[in-house]
Amino acid sequence: QRQPTESGGGSVQAGESLRLSCVFSGYASCRYDMSWHRQAGQKLREVVSRIDSAGSITYADSVKGRFTISRDNSKNTLYLQMNNLKPEDTAMYYCKQDPSPGLSPTICPGYWGQGIQVTVSS
Repeated sequence: QRQPTESGGGSVQAGESLRLSCVFSGYASCRYDMSWHRQAGQKLREVVSRIDSAGSITYADSVKGRFTISRDNSKNTLYLQMNNLKPEDTAMYYCKQDPSPGLSPTICPGYWGQGIQVTVSS
């Protein structure tokens, strides 16, 4: 399975917006939960947002009201719209693909993307 590929990162000023995209490999018999994670400096990697195969969505408290996660299964693409960016959003952002609960990770493997940098200046 090909590694998911992120795009859309960059450097912006506080208050501006970015839209991240993640293209992943899909399999006909597999259902995937998708998520965005971020890691700033030497901090632990944290979950930013998740959207499961049924469309249920969760957000970290720090991004609620500012970020929006979505997916287009026909294009095997995951998105993260990031509005009103803050300096504390600066991090490497990773796309993650996981088989939905109950599915075999051997038959439906999951992978991390390479990551893409987002830098927000004050």
